[in-house]
Amino acid sequence: MIEARHLTRRYGSTVAVDALSFDVRPGSVTGFLGPNGSGKSTTMRLILGLDRCDAGQVRVGGRRYRDLRWPLREVGALLEARAFHPGRSARSHLAALAASNAIPRARVDEVLDLVGLTSAAGRRAGKFSLGMGQRLGVAAALLGDPAVLLLDEPVNGLDPEGVRWIRDLLKSLAAQGRTVFVSSHLISEMALTAERLVVIGRGRLLADTTVAELSAGSPSLEDAFFRLTSEAVEYQGNQAKETAS
Repeated sequence: MIEARHLTRRYGSTVAVDALSFDVRPGSVTGFLGPNGSGKSTTMRLILGLDRCDAGQVRVGGRRYRDLRWPLREVGALLEARAFHPGRSARSHLAALAASNAIPRARVDEVLDLVGLTSAAGRRAGKFSLGMGQRLGVAAALLGDPAVLLLDEPVNGLDPEGVRWIRDLLKSLAAQGRTVFVSSHLISEMALTAERLVVIGRGRLLADTTVAELSAGSPSLEDAFFRLTSEAVEYQGNQAKETAS
């Protein structure tokens, strides 16, 4: 479970995350939505201890991320699709991560098979396509068999078959009782993948609800999202200007 309470992060005069509170519970996929510049990436970095809170706190499984002895065995994350050394093979990259968190070496081949990279395991990761790099990032997130997963734009670069694969994977992981938190700009995909949604704008919470509840009374989740976030984006002519970052 992820518990965020009054998270606040400022960059100079800009408030990127503004007293944000929400819970992400196990057993379902929770989508994380918001306009560009709404604070989604900053929030994920705060959860993972990659950025500091100016106020508030966040707990993962009841503890701060920085207090976890073996973080990859408790929290899996995909924030950057190409967060690997380009000269290393996929297998070597995962083996190094496994060694750093006391994860059995056999788990490397298990996750390579799970994400469909067994045949490419010996290739240099720097030669991978964007979609293959994304699959390697998912493999790294799953390496420690964690109870909590945070994924930022996991379908980026994937072909239609890959998009369907990640959708089914996330649902199956949630069905196992894991906490699955997914940030995405693809509203239509979240309508097919998520059961719950956390929606933010200008760094503030706009909704913490189910997909069905947010969509009720609207032709689609996309229409409901745009209506909800209309005040979180400043429009100038035909171009939308972000009001927070």
